[in-house]
Amino acid sequence: MEDAFELNNVIKYGLLITLGVVIWVIGAHLVVPNPCSPVHELGPLICFNLLEIFGIYLGMGATKRQTGQLFFKEGLKTGMGIATVYGLCSCVFFLGFLMVLGSGAMCPKPGMERFSLWQMAAFAFAAQFLFAIFLGLIYSTIIAFLLATRRSQAG
Repeated sequence: MEDAFELNNVIKYGLLITLGVVIWVIGAHLVVPNPCSPVHELGPLICFNLLEIFGIYLGMGATKRQTGQLFFKEGLKTGMGIATVYGLCSCVFFLGFLMVLGSGAMCPKPGMERFSLWQMAAFAFAAQFLFAIFLGLIYSTIIAFLLATRRSQAG
């Protein structure tokens, strides 16, 4: 039964992070249409990381409330699951976003004109997914350490 709670929380909080990313991206592109604006360069770095931190924290907290305790290993597994769902779903969103807006959605960087739109997009998707996983590991480790039930407290 605990695995069902954990899987439910992984999907729920991974999708909530993705929803936050979707709202940020659409809102930022509506307010500031220039994809080379600092809003689109620095904003996602701050916003996406804060969303991932809070999503992992809330997901682990929900698992701890539902099961009564959260050991470090289970917390780390929950956090990494949330980061994986978020990474995959955000890449799917960005693929759809790119298909709708085309090359206008991405800021051309110097030297990137030799690559096709899909090559640049593939690199961006890989980076988005790998950073979501890598930072998810770091955030999950720290949050699991803070929320985990100590073996001496467990009984």
